[in-house]
This record gives sequence, C-alpha cells and structure tokens, in this order.
Amino acid sequence: MSRTGSASSRPSLLGDLFESLSERGRRFMGWRAGARRGRLPPPDLAELGVGLLSRRGEASGVVIARALLAAFEDAGPEERLAFLRALADDFGPDPKAVQVALAALQQAPDAAGPMEALHSASEPRRQELLRRLNLAPGGTAALVRMREELIGHLRDQPELRRVDQDFAHLFGSWFNRGFLGLRRIDWNTPASILEKIIRYEAVHAIRNWDDLRNRLQPGDRRCYGFFHPQLTDEPLIFVEVALTRASPDNVAELLDLTRRPIRAEEADTAVFYSISNTQKGLAGVSFGNFLIKQVVEELKAECPNIRTFVTLSPVPGFAAWLDAQRRDEASDLIRPEQRLAFAALDRPGWHENGADIRAPLLAAAATYFLSARDKAGRVIDPVARFHLGNGARLERLNFLGDVSENGLKQSHGLMVNYLYDLSQIEVNHEAFAERGDIVASDAVTTAKPAPRP
Repeated sequence: MSRTGSASSRPSLLGDLFESLSERGRRFMGWRAGARRGRLPPPDLAELGVGLLSRRGEASGVVIARALLAAFEDAGPEERLAFLRALADDFGPDPKAVQVALAALQQAPDAAGPMEALHSASEPRRQELLRRLNLAPGGTAALVRMREELIGHLRDQPELRRVDQDFAHLFGSWFNRGFLGLRRIDWNTPASILEKIIRYEAVHAIRNWDDLRNRLQPGDRRCYGFFHPQLTDEPLIFVEVALTRASPDNVAELLDLTRRPIRAEEADTAVFYSISNTQKGLAGVSFGNFLIKQVVEELKAECPNIRTFVTLSPVPGFAAWLDAQRRDEASDLIRPEQRLAFAALDRPGWHENGADIRAPLLAAAATYFLSARDKAGRVIDPVARFHLGNGARLERLNFLGDVSENGLKQSHGLMVNYLYDLSQIEVNHEAFAERGDIVASDAVTTAKPAPRP
C-alpha cells in the first residue's frame, strides 16, 4: 500500500484544516500543543502533503503548509525519514498524466500545447509540493533545514537522491544571485548576526569576542556576507578580508591580537583569508564566485589604492593525500628521496624545526595541485577547484602558513595564495572550465619535480 493511502484509518488533522481560516488556525495551534504533550497522535506527514497538493485556495494551502512543516520539525528521526522516502516514492510524476500527454504529443508533434503538457506532467509532484511549502511563514528556512537532514541520509538511502535533485533545482532559482544582498558585517552589526559569524566560521575558528573584534573593527579589516530576503538574519556565506601592504604567507600575522593595524589608505593588497558557507542545506548552490567578484568591486570603489587581490587559503586534503601516497609504494607522484624526508612528519613537533622538509614538502604540494586528480578526473583539492574555477591563478605555496592544530592536521601547515588578476580572470576561467588547464605561477610550476626518466 502506498504510504499516502491510509488517511481514512487515522484521526486526521487534515480534515480540521479544511474548516474556516480562523478555526483552522486555532485547531492547528491546539493540535501542535497537544501533540507535543503526547495527548494527540502525530499527523501523517505524507497525508498532509497530499492534502496540500489537492487545495486550490491559497489561504487553506498556507495553513496546511505551515502544519506540515511544523509537524516535520516536531517529528522524530524515523518519522522524518519516512516522509523523505515518501517524497521519493509517492510524489514523483503522475504516470497516467505522462502517458496521456505523450499520446497527445505523438498525435500532434509540432503543436506547442502537447509539448507543454508533457513537460508539466513529467515534473515530479514533489516540486510543486516544495513550492507550496515555501509559501508558509518561515517556509524557506524550514526547507533549507529539511534538505540538510536529507543530505545526511544520501549515503545510506540512495533513492533519496532524486528528491535532493529537486531541492537543488528549486534552490538554484530561489537563491539566484538576483535575490541576494551584499552587506558589510562590522562591529556595529546586531549581536544575533555576530554570534552566527562566530558559530559558522569554518576556516579559522573564532576563539572569543576579542578575536571577532580584531577581525571586524580595525580600519584594515572587512567582512561581507550575502543575505536572502527570507533569511534576513542568516548570512548564507561570508568572507573575511585583511587589507595589507603585501601578500601574506601565514595566517598567524593576520589573526594576531597584538598586531598594529594600518590605515586602509596605506594598504595595496586585499587578502581573502576565510570564506565560510553557513547553510549545509544549500550545498551545491554556489555563492562564492559572486561574493568574491562583488567584494572586489566594493573594495575597488572604497579603496582605489588596492591593486592586488589574493587569498590566503587552506589546503584541506593535502595531508590525507600525502599520507595515502606514502602508503602506496607503487605511487609515482612522490619520489623515494621524498619518502625518506617525509618520515619527519611522523614525529611530534616536527614543524618547530622543519627546514629540512621544506623543499620536499613544497615539491609534493606542487604535484598535488598540478597532477593529482580524483576519480572524476577533477583537481583533487576542493578549494583549488573553487578558486581556479573562478579565474584565479595558483600563485604561491606557503610552507608552515598555518601551524594551528587543525592546519597541521589537514595540510601539514601548508597554505596557498590564489591571485585574482582582474585582467586575466575570464581567460583563466575559460582555460580551467573548457580544458582543465591550471594557471599557475612559475614559482609553483618549477617546484614540481621533473618526470622520472
């Protein structure tokens, strides 16, 4: 039996919601309070979905959408997973409608009407369900949270991928760049947003409020975020920027609480040292390329003395990749003499006296960026894919650029500068997108060992 076919056998919130609007609202609030206290049985989420799709009136639809989202939030993990599976199994395209539309198209293959009917019939019904859920108060944020939960099940529930594809399709439109607003975040920004900056910082953890103030308040520091009109207090992505006199080779000097700030007018370089996506439910919806380009325009207008735009970026997969190459005796990506040098990495505190390992580690890093590929044939490093795809140039490899515990763990301390040369961004982007070419400086390409004879 379909998961949506047992509505007549249970007490139904749905029937109550079909009464007058004010009565529906009162019954809904009463149901939720009762359900939370365990006095009422939980509603069938799939049943509510069927009911929502059956309504033509906007007012009743909004009430049902609100009820479904609230019920999903209140439900236990098993009930939420059952609803997500119902979306996959019971809310796909209507097979009969597809057959009718296809038959009509075969009868009149050149007519616009049958083609449009086929397109409409082949759309999964869950897409329309998600659109209607989005009309509820707080619906957009609730759906982002729902997709976050869905993503957590994809490995064990591969049939949910078709639901995820529909979420990604709709989110790509709802979170289109045209709907996003760029806002500067500074020390005067409301505390509710500043607390989220601390929580969401994904690259260099913010230790306390003094650390946050050091990144926001001085005249040589900037922070910008993209906001959506339906999530006004939730930055979707934010970037932290340091205005400096040169490109830095380590993050410690940028985060030093005792450093002496400079005036923005004295800087010639803008350093993007942290970019954090905040909403896991928006995975796959790219904001970063738009964010960097718009921030560059903002900085150019505010500080015409800024001539150089670079990142100071982490290399999150380098240590794991290098460890795998060391274990693989057949690997030709590192040489025997490098293997001997890398034994030093197994000693605690190796970085405190790491001069001997500098050259072999940077050589391996150059190989990692220029030659290593994942199973799909892509550049293996996700941060590199992002910046190279946006037209940046791989400019410099920085030995011991991040000696924090996390930096040593994920990259053996390696950090990278990507250069955004405004005159070459489009050319670099096309080279990477069309041919997979990695645009890198001579300093990087010459660090890579020559092929074995």
